[in-house]
Amino acid sequence: MQASLAPQATRRHRVVIVGSGFGGLFAARALKRADVDVTLISGTTHHLFQPLLYQVATGILSEGLIAPSTREVLARQKNAQVFFGHVTGIDVDKHQVVTDALDQRHVYEYDSLIVAAGAGQSYFGNDQFARFAPGMKSIDDALELRGRIFGSFELAEMAAASGRTDDVTRLMTFVVVGAGATGVEMAGQIAELSKRTLSHDFRAIKSQHAHIVLLDAMDKVLPPYGDRLGGKAKRRLEKLGVTVTLGAKVVDVDAEGIEYESHDGTRHRIEALCKVWAAGVSASPLGRMLAEKTGAQVDRNGRVHVEKDLTLPGHPEIFLVGDMIALDNLPGVAQVAIQGGKYAAKRIKARLAGTPDDKPFHYFDKGSMATVSRFSAVAKIGKVEVSGFVAWVMWLGVHLVYIIGFKSQIGTFFHWVVSFLGRGRGERTSTEQQIYARVAIQRLGEDFTPSITNSDGDLDRTRAVAIDRLAGETG
Repeated sequence: MQASLAPQATRRHRVVIVGSGFGGLFAARALKRADVDVTLISGTTHHLFQPLLYQVATGILSEGLIAPSTREVLARQKNAQVFFGHVTGIDVDKHQVVTDALDQRHVYEYDSLIVAAGAGQSYFGNDQFARFAPGMKSIDDALELRGRIFGSFELAEMAAASGRTDDVTRLMTFVVVGAGATGVEMAGQIAELSKRTLSHDFRAIKSQHAHIVLLDAMDKVLPPYGDRLGGKAKRRLEKLGVTVTLGAKVVDVDAEGIEYESHDGTRHRIEALCKVWAAGVSASPLGRMLAEKTGAQVDRNGRVHVEKDLTLPGHPEIFLVGDMIALDNLPGVAQVAIQGGKYAAKRIKARLAGTPDDKPFHYFDKGSMATVSRFSAVAKIGKVEVSGFVAWVMWLGVHLVYIIGFKSQIGTFFHWVVSFLGRGRGERTSTEQQIYARVAIQRLGEDFTPSITNSDGDLDRTRAVAIDRLAGETG
């Protein structure tokens, strides 16, 4: 089924924004008072504050606090409409965006297009690793990891109580791949979870004996932060009991463990049920789609080489912002997306006013921050480097400011008080569906299409295809 959701006959300039992340949301808000019609399209119904996903995974915050409804955020912006849908095509000649939502297809027309579709997890050509080592790019990822982390302790308790001591070590070993900010934060929080939060909750196991391993193919922790701050982060993690192994290239991942290769070619295996993949990003495939249609160049991570004003070559009406762009070695951080979204909105308003601004996009680096553990963080702002408690307080303040919505800010603050000053974590609920749904959907394969209008016959055919595929896998 296909329908056109283009705005009704109007003389106003039509701006379509793809993506509800930092770039898309801030672009939409920057157009609040402009004489335009804004249509924001996203494959999710929420705006995700991705830097705090690891706190959802480790039970500090609820997903609602870091992922408010996009529709609610823009509810008071009268010139903005929000639609759910996965972009499947962009016609740069007809100025149309095509989306699929379940079995419904829609077409949106635009005069200006801002694509802020973000990035996904990269497994460096080994996508099969995802089945056993979820990434950290979505709410689904964080909730699945929450189930895997807390579930590992539950299984270890049962194994110890049953006398299966050989299984306990594997169940209480946690491996985080990637020593960037996300990996460091994740490893630090799993360590604190085991040593503080869960220390009195079990009878057959001692959660403090959990073994947390941080692996990275590079020779440094937090490479963008420099040797000094990276070294401090590494020492803090080791003080927490985290085993930091550098120069370790992951070569295989399965249900029961992970294998890595040292610089000298030696292979090592770690038996672990719970693995977290926090290494590598890959730009949205929409970037390659647009590049093929416009002749733009794409780098190995799928990022598009854009003009200095963030537009595609030969298409000044199409802006790309955030993690999708390859320009001046800009980092894939929230501030690049925020500033890029605002810049694109400013350019559109200037064109409509008849006063086009030819100034190229200039990124103002506000610094980088990463927490290591409770009361400990590192921060690099220009040439200034700060670590320890002061950096941690700075990190809290900055992240609290950028959380969307006063309710979410207050809720996050109180959750932090409970978690950091006390031992409790109020978001420890997990279900089997959180853990297994992703794998189950993947095994259904490409023939499975969610639908709101499936007849019994359609469902039977879908089940038959799934059964045949599973039989082939196990036969």
